[in-house]
Parts: sequence; C-alpha cells; structure tokens
Amino acid sequence: MTNKAFNFTASPSQPQYFLYKFPQDVDSVIIKVVSDAVYPCSVVSVQDIVCPVYDLDHNVEFNGVYQSMTKQAAITVQRKDFPGEQFFVVFVIKPEDYACGGSVPSSIHGNVNRTWNLQRTKNLQVTIVPSIKKSVYVQAMFFSFLSFLSFYLGSVVVAFVHYIRVRRKASAGRLSPEDGSGIMTSSHPITAGTPEGSSYGAIDESSSSGGRQLSSPERRPPAGSDTDSSVEEESDFDTMPEIESDKNVIRTKVFLYLSDLSRKDRRIVSKKYKIYFWNIITIAVFYALPVIQLVITYQTVVNVTGNQDICYYNFLCAHPLGVLSAFNNILSNVGHMLLGFLFLLIVLRRDILHRRAMEMKDIYTLDYGIPKHFGLFYAMGIALMMEGVLSACYHVCPNYSNFQFDTSFMYMIAGLCMLKLYQTRHPDINASAYSAYASFAVVICLAVLGVVFGKNDMWFWVIFSMIHVLASLALSTQIYYMGRFKIDLGIFRRVAMVLYTDCIQQCSRPMYMDRMVLLIVGNLVNWSFAIFGLVYRPRDFASYILGIFICNLLLYLAFYIIMKLRSSEKLLPIPLFCIVATAVVWAAALYFFFQTLSSWEETPAESREKNRPCILLGFFDDHDVWHFLSAAALFFSFLSRPQQQEQRSEAQLHGALLHGATWKLHEELQ
Repeated sequence: MTNKAFNFTASPSQPQYFLYKFPQDVDSVIIKVVSDAVYPCSVVSVQDIVCPVYDLDHNVEFNGVYQSMTKQAAITVQRKDFPGEQFFVVFVIKPEDYACGGSVPSSIHGNVNRTWNLQRTKNLQVTIVPSIKKSVYVQAMFFSFLSFLSFYLGSVVVAFVHYIRVRRKASAGRLSPEDGSGIMTSSHPITAGTPEGSSYGAIDESSSSGGRQLSSPERRPPAGSDTDSSVEEESDFDTMPEIESDKNVIRTKVFLYLSDLSRKDRRIVSKKYKIYFWNIITIAVFYALPVIQLVITYQTVVNVTGNQDICYYNFLCAHPLGVLSAFNNILSNVGHMLLGFLFLLIVLRRDILHRRAMEMKDIYTLDYGIPKHFGLFYAMGIALMMEGVLSACYHVCPNYSNFQFDTSFMYMIAGLCMLKLYQTRHPDINASAYSAYASFAVVICLAVLGVVFGKNDMWFWVIFSMIHVLASLALSTQIYYMGRFKIDLGIFRRVAMVLYTDCIQQCSRPMYMDRMVLLIVGNLVNWSFAIFGLVYRPRDFASYILGIFICNLLLYLAFYIIMKLRSSEKLLPIPLFCIVATAVVWAAALYFFFQTLSSWEETPAESREKNRPCILLGFFDDHDVWHFLSAAALFFSFLSRPQQQEQRSEAQLHGALLHGATWKLHEELQ
C-alpha cells in the first residue's frame, strides 16, 4: 500500500479503518489524505493495534494521534512509536461541522444548522509515502550551519583585506584614525565648531567664527578611562562649561550641527549607552525562560494527548526529531543566532580599535568624526540572537496564544534600529535605556491585551487608537523641539499659545522645515494605522503592531538617507554593498514570507488546506527559507550602520587632514 493511492467513502454510520505495516527499510511514513469536498468534517486518526478500534465520533480521540480535516490532512508516523511495526488508520465522519469551521449546531446556536441536513458522506483518497531518511537530517543541519558560517569566513576575508590596506597606508605614512597602527598628531589645535551655512562636518578655519576650541589631549580626561565609577552615575545633567550651559539656546538654533548635540562628556554618554546592552541581557533571560517552559508544556501536551489540532504546523513538511514535532522550523532559526553572534564580534573588534586609538590619544579620534558609542550595537546583536531563540520557541508549537513570542524581539529590533539612527546625529539627547525599554514593555503589554481583547471588543481598539495618536504627538513634539518642550500639566496651555501665535495671529514658516515635513508624514502614517485598526480590527494584533514599527523605521530611514544626500555625503563601496544586499535579500525574504503555509486565524482543519510540501533539500519549506533570508537581511541591515558611521568618520578625517596640512604649510612659509 506504500506509494499507492487508495480511494473510499466514509459516513458517520460507516467509519473506515485500514491496517498498515512498515516495510523493512522504512523508519517513518507520511499519511496524506485529500478530498474534493470541504464538508462534512472528518477526523483522521492513527492508532496502535488494539481492540476495540476507536472509530466513533465520541471515542476516536481516546487513542493514538488524530487531526480534524476538511480537504487535506497529513500525519507523520515513526516506526519507533509502534512496537508491533504496524498501525490502524481510522477515518471518522463527524455528525457536525463546527469543529472544522462549519455552522454551529442548532442545540448551541438556537437556529437551524445549515450543514445538518446535508448528505454526510465523504469521498477520501489516502496515500502513505516514506518520509525522509536520517541522512537528510544530517545534510539539512550541515547546510544550515555551513551557510551561515560562510559569513564568518567572509568577515575574516574582509578583516584581512582591511589589515593589508592598513599596512600599505602605514608604509606610505597615511593612517586612518582607528586603523590601530599609530598616533596622528597635529601641531595646531583645530576647532570643532562649524559655522552656520557650511557643509555638514566642515572645518572652521577662522578664529572668530564662534566655534569653541577643543582642549589639547594633555588637558583631557584619560582617553581610555571608560571604567565604571560610583561617582560617574548616568544622569540627565550636562557636563559642559558654564558659559555654554544654556541648552535652550544651543538646541533650538535654526542650523544645528553634530557638535551642538554631542557636548556631554564622552565617558558618561558611553556609560549611558552601555546600559542598553546589560539591560537587554537581563530582559532576554527573564523573558525567554518562561517562554521555553511554556512551549515545552505545549509540546508535551501534544505528545501525550495525540491532539495535532493544538499546533498549526505545515504538516506536509513537518519533520520530527526526538520530542519535537517540526524540527525543521526550529533548525532554520539558527541563522539569527549565528549572525547575531557574528555581529557582536564585529562590533567588539571596532570597539577594541576605537579604545586603542583613544588610549593612544589620537587627536583625530578624539576630536573628529561621529561620536562612537557601541552600546546600542551590542544591544542590537543580542536582540537578533534572541529573535532566533524566541522564533524557535514559537515554532515548537505555533498557535494564536504564543505568536507574541515570535514578535516581541521584532519590536525591540525595530525600536533599537530607530534609536541607533537617531543616536548617530543626536548622541546627547537620545532616549535612555530605561525609558526605551519601558516603552517596549508598554508595547508588549498592549500586544498581550490585544491577543485577549482585540478580536471583537470595540472599546479596546478605541483606547489603543487614542494611546497611539497621543504617543505619536508627544514623540513628535520631543523630536521637533529637541527635547526642550516639557510635557507636564501646562502642556495644553503652551500648545494653545503656539498654535495661536504661529498659526492664527501670524502664519509663519516652520523654523525647522525638514523636521516638520518628517513629522507631518510620520503622523499621517500613524493616524492611518489607527483609523485602519478602528475600522477593520485585524485579528492578528501582534502583526498589526509590528507593521506600525516597520513602517516608522522605513520612514525614518528614508528621511535619514535623504538628509545624507542633501549634505553631499557619498557612499563608499562597502556601505553601498551592504545597502544593496539588504534591499535584495529583504525582497527575496518577503516573497517567501507571504507564502502562507498555515494560519491560526482559522480552524486547524482549514489551516491544513494551506499546507505545502518542502521546497529545499526535501527538508525545509517556504517559511524556513524566510527564516534563512530574514536572518541574512537583518545582518546586512545591522552591518550597514557601523559601515556608514566608519564612512562618515573617514570623510570628516580627510577634511581635517587637508586643513592640518594647509596650516602646517602656512607656518613653514612664515
């Protein structure tokens, strides 16, 4: 009977069951059942050879493994689970269809049941085919690990090429600030202020331009002293000279430069961003342990009861291993963990080179380029690894109640990316780790409430939409005024005054036009999401919130790139490669993401109608390919940020070198 289709008819009064015996060279088989008709609802059960056979509607669930079915079902059976190396395949037609998504019985609904009077017979076709061999498991695991270990090899090659480039520069006497190969000195201190109207990162050559002159390295705090101290607690105070202490004057200028927003002591700001890293480790441990315990309980319940309607697998490509029912969906998440760890190693290398340059008191590392703080990068790497862990946990038993596990760190990744983009140009006024993670906690809390109340409760959507709109307005206000607009009980009076003076009394052009355009577009997008939620009330609330985060991230990224181009910043080859690779890999990943293979928004029987066979190595399905590609896409997305930061530092250094050389020549001529 192996590999041969068998057709038959079953009804509530005539259930069918057949005996199957494992061939000698087969360790596992897949029972595939199809039907042309959706209804009547049926149950497919695999039972051990015992008497009596449980082939009635009220007892078919008492023994073995079972699934409800409309048009398609698939059950993987292993020889080790049946000592007699044979089993019964039982087919039962249910008297009601509500278990498969049909109408509710009249005894419950109070009306005439639409499917009760239908002719309750069903034509079925069953085919039992051998499942994959153990060698395929080995090949799949080798493929998964080697594919992502190749990224490690590529990183080593890039690091080696960088080392060769550094040695050549050293032989030519031209060194970049963080190549880690020497000290660059200057006979004349160069001002770090930038005159208004000049290009971004320009050097002020006049002594009367108003730019503040940096102190020499000898008068600075020790460059490498980043160690924690009980005296240097992270706080909101500014460590700037008294004459420059008026933040309202500095941060509300029409033309803002990076030097205006990076005036705090580097050590204190660096400690502020290190808290992101340590906090996310704590959050990950406390969040992941209960999740792991819960999904283990889910899997145990599935194995003990045999009820395969609990978990929404792609049963046509669900390969068990040990106690796990779908090992392939778990293995495919290894990319997030491996690439997240690789990203941490890359950031660690850059951090070490930067510290080495600071310890050597390299003047260009101290005074030029984008302020480099690596705490958010470390947090992003941990978040990527935890996304792999929690996605694997979700796929142990995917269903409606634990989908939030798969999305929680997606929110954090999107939020951390936005914070990193903002921190690059606004290091002094970026959100602290405490406020950022508190905001993420509120979002996850809302996601949990949405899972419970977001299905049909209108009051929840009204409250959530109000919170969404008010949060958008509050955040927009903070961004527009660079954190200098207080949010307290007097905010309504101040808002009314601003609207009256700027919009009614005298309609004036916004002082910060670029920011205003971004915030108007951002608020329109967020208000559209709020209206959409009120009108349609999507059942998948976790994906709805994730869509809000992703759209805001893409919007801010687009604004960031536009502002870079407006500032005449050019893209170097490596950052350009990362950006192009990100776009290409994300496009391919999203294609596989939208290949729906199951849906917990429907009944288990209806979800199985979407199941499809494996497409890669006979082991991985479309969603597994999404896992592979999304891990690579996130890695390239993360990698483009330190590359862009390095690019900006090199570009500004070249300008500084040119100015220093000109000044030296001027001194020699005199």
